[in-house]
Amino acid sequence: MSAPNPPGHNWSRKVEREEEEEEDPLDQMISRSGCAAFHYALQECMSEQRDWRKCQQQVQLFKDCMQEQQQKRMQELQKRQK
Repeated sequence: MSAPNPPGHNWSRKVEREEEEEEDPLDQMISRSGCAAFHYALQECMSEQRDWRKCQQQVQLFKDCMQEQQQKRMQELQKRQK
């Protein structure tokens, strides 16, 4: 007679909890940039329109915000190097 099989590990349950608790790195970056409102507006437009070409105003606003943040970051890095 063989011993009963021990219960297996339920890895998926643990992974799901970790994924729910961890914020997506991209979302973290966007939140830190100060451009989250533009990103969410773009996501909402994309959800409603289902065509990125109809969301060009939101795309441009988000792009402008991210470029501005990158310029500020570069200026800060340049100041630190001096």
